[in-house]
Amino acid sequence: MKRLTPSELKEKINFLKKEKNAVILAHNYQLGEIQDIADFVGDSLELSFKAAESSADIIIFCGVTFMAETAALLSPDSKVLLPNMEAGCPMADMAETPDVSAMKEKYPDALVVTYVNSSAAVKALTDICVTSANALKIVASLPKDKEILFLPDKNLGAYIQRETGKKMILWDGFCPTHMRIGSEDILRRKKEDPTAVVMVHPEAPLDVIDLADAVLSTGGMLRYAKETDAEKIIVATEVGIIHRLSKENPDKQFIPVSEQAICPTMKQTRLEDLLESLHKEQYEIKIPEEIAEKAKASIIKMLEASV
Repeated sequence: MKRLTPSELKEKINFLKKEKNAVILAHNYQLGEIQDIADFVGDSLELSFKAAESSADIIIFCGVTFMAETAALLSPDSKVLLPNMEAGCPMADMAETPDVSAMKEKYPDALVVTYVNSSAAVKALTDICVTSANALKIVASLPKDKEILFLPDKNLGAYIQRETGKKMILWDGFCPTHMRIGSEDILRRKKEDPTAVVMVHPEAPLDVIDLADAVLSTGGMLRYAKETDAEKIIVATEVGIIHRLSKENPDKQFIPVSEQAICPTMKQTRLEDLLESLHKEQYEIKIPEEIAEKAKASIIKMLEASV
């Protein structure tokens, strides 16, 4: 069979999207070719809202498994597809339901606050979810006398704990991509470009965060890049976001903090996967009803707290 060119793939995808009343969501870390064909590109919180607002018959989520699960929870009347079933999240896999249940038994009075980078089954054991964009606001609003069990990201948790002063029990999970970013990477880039400002994602370790001019979610980085007067910006997160940053700010230079800051699973989805998934309507995300109801409640609380 003849291999389709990128332009042919895009043409077929756009035809099927219209024919099937589908919407394509893509995370900021996706390949540039995927971001460019998506209807909406954003971070977890932005895409959660888009999923909740969507009236499409099919939502095709170019991201990782937990993101597609979130879309399925918020849009039960739509068919939610994940184009590549190998696109999982290592951090989410670090928190499994038996372990979370055991921790809840150990700390029965603690509020369970879960980063959206987690499975639907873990969200079902959660009081409220957070994203990197709203975690500080939500945790700060929780009762002062309540201990918080925060999972699965210990780096984000440590940052929130320090900023809010809340008493928190941190799960021993992390993002392997952000853990590969070290303070020495920031210092090296700053030495090369002393005038550059540094923006860091809160999934990074605290010693990296301490070197930041701004600590931001990916959505926050996009806004900051537009607003800052700085002409050079060191980007301490997954390199995929630089595609959109450069596209939206052609007059500025974006410097990846490290060549190692790549999430392999975020890079697995290709145009070919997107076309095949849409054509065959394959890799539908289905969540058992008993899990879906509880998991959705924790996300709805998050969305309400974010408005």
